[in-house]
Amino acid sequence: MTDINSFFSATGALAQAISGYKPRTAQIEMAQAIEWAVTNNQHLIVEAGTGTGKTFAYLVPAIMSGKKIIVSTGTKNLQEQLFNNDIPTIRKALAEPFNATLLKGRSNYLCSYRLEQAMSASQPLTKQDAQSLNRIKLWSKRTKTGDIAEMDEVSESSPVWYQATSTRDNCLGQDCPDYSECFLMKARRKAQDADVIIVNHYLLCADWSLREIGFSELLPNADVIVIDEAHQLANVASNFLGISLSAKQFVDLSSDSLEEYLRVNRDMPDFPTLCEKLNLAVKNARLAFGAEIRKGDWHEIENKPPLLASLISLQQQLQALTKQLQLAAEKSKGLELCFKRAEEMDAQLAAIIEDKTNKAIRWYETHRSSFTLSSTPLDIAAAFSAFMQQHQAAWIFTSATLSVAGDFSYFSQNLGLNNVVSYRWESPFDYPQQALFYHPKGLPQATDVDFTDKIVEFAVPVLKASQGRAFFLFTSYKALNRAEELLKEKLDYPLLVQGSYPKTVLLERFKKQGNAILLGTASFWEGVDVRGEALSCVIIDKLPFASPGDPVLKARLDAMKNQGRNPFFEYQLPTAAIALRQGVGRLIRDVEDKGVLMVCDPRLLKRGYGQMFLDSVPPMRRTRDIKDVEAFFQEEKKVTE
Repeated sequence: MTDINSFFSATGALAQAISGYKPRTAQIEMAQAIEWAVTNNQHLIVEAGTGTGKTFAYLVPAIMSGKKIIVSTGTKNLQEQLFNNDIPTIRKALAEPFNATLLKGRSNYLCSYRLEQAMSASQPLTKQDAQSLNRIKLWSKRTKTGDIAEMDEVSESSPVWYQATSTRDNCLGQDCPDYSECFLMKARRKAQDADVIIVNHYLLCADWSLREIGFSELLPNADVIVIDEAHQLANVASNFLGISLSAKQFVDLSSDSLEEYLRVNRDMPDFPTLCEKLNLAVKNARLAFGAEIRKGDWHEIENKPPLLASLISLQQQLQALTKQLQLAAEKSKGLELCFKRAEEMDAQLAAIIEDKTNKAIRWYETHRSSFTLSSTPLDIAAAFSAFMQQHQAAWIFTSATLSVAGDFSYFSQNLGLNNVVSYRWESPFDYPQQALFYHPKGLPQATDVDFTDKIVEFAVPVLKASQGRAFFLFTSYKALNRAEELLKEKLDYPLLVQGSYPKTVLLERFKKQGNAILLGTASFWEGVDVRGEALSCVIIDKLPFASPGDPVLKARLDAMKNQGRNPFFEYQLPTAAIALRQGVGRLIRDVEDKGVLMVCDPRLLKRGYGQMFLDSVPPMRRTRDIKDVEAFFQEEKKVTE
């Protein structure tokens, strides 16, 4: 194989595989740093600005090393982009072959056994579910991978997939009659033999959590582990190391237990009644939470005796069903699995209700007809450091946003990374020429009741100058909804609003219409790539500090205070700075892009910490005059005409 410099040169293998390829100094230097880390089995933190080409910069040297590689991405969409687009390009460019595979979590693969059980269940199906299962059955005869993303006729979000996929709790394993043809096991066996395995953070952390409780790992041992979109990892990891029990899990346990009982055993007359009582206890608990859809900490539950009593009643009903399942477990493998599942849920519920360790945050969330009880660890640094020790590999952490004003301390401390080499490369885009940062004078205070009304007045002239073509990003749905009401009256450009259609549909419409204004919250701040003139303006309503009313955040901040730390500067500020960088990153996605960034929060200049945000934003020209914005777009119009 050729060396890194040659591969990334203007006449190298990559240039021959990609039309219009141009060498980028930052990409070559990043690839050299990855090559060093892989060769010397060293850990590395790499921040590479938008446009660096970091995917090829880490994939090429890792693959060229001939070592076994796991690449973990932030989402399934990014997984598929890597596997379907980037890997084939590298395969075309490299002289020597390599095997790559895509591995997803269990719930992404069809379970033929569960599908057959669902179609022959004694409990009647709705007409819609029956139709969906029939479509899945037809698809099951032609699919080679069993990946449910292939199935266009039934949405991935459809609840019916629960009946056609397995969980760790209800999988029969080697006792399954369809084990030899199991799509999940085929995917895992393929991963064992692959040189490159593309996973996502959820699967990586699932592997971690299973190791923690003594189960065998899902992922094969690798020599190199690359964490792309690494800024998301700590949050995903915290969720996996915690406990979460939903009303649906209790209802599903009851339903699955009853179905197994009716299939193999009818000599326990109290069994169906216990299943019904568990369902009733779930309904009563939801009623006890009240009609409001909200999120709260555990102290609220403890201060409401009727609510706490309803959860204890739920616990008692679960324990009663668990005892019956223990007696029935010998009747079938399915009932044995239901017993193990009930036993684990009972232990988890007890851990949440009775926890006195102060090492975790206990909280709840209510939905329209259900609820979730959760316990999230306050600190995962030590646990993650231990996980890295289990995988004796070179760990590479990379993203466009890992530092705060050039400092990696926040990211490193969250994951327990000590003495790790770090590098940072700015985006190769010419921000001073391509972008203008507008921060108008006279902005309202972020705490003003009519803040959104006032900033819309400031935003309208910008949106007229840009002729739509904008993302208007908000830190709350309340502000988004109010802005929608106001903008409908003030502008004629198409408004696309988060929640009105799926995210992918909104983005496609935004690109096609060419003059739309998309109103979005958190999910549009990152992972969205719109290149060209369709997106020429990004407006951000407030600095993206997490809501102080969030119970998980509140408990975390209180714990930090009790440790004598400064939660604002150690946690809230760096978290917000990274979130802002992600939002700003939507604006310039290519060398030809031009656009205006508008931030409507006066704290940017009026508070001392504002400088940290300014230092985290690319070096654009700045103005406080709307005339400069209008002139920017007039100049852009002349260039395109």
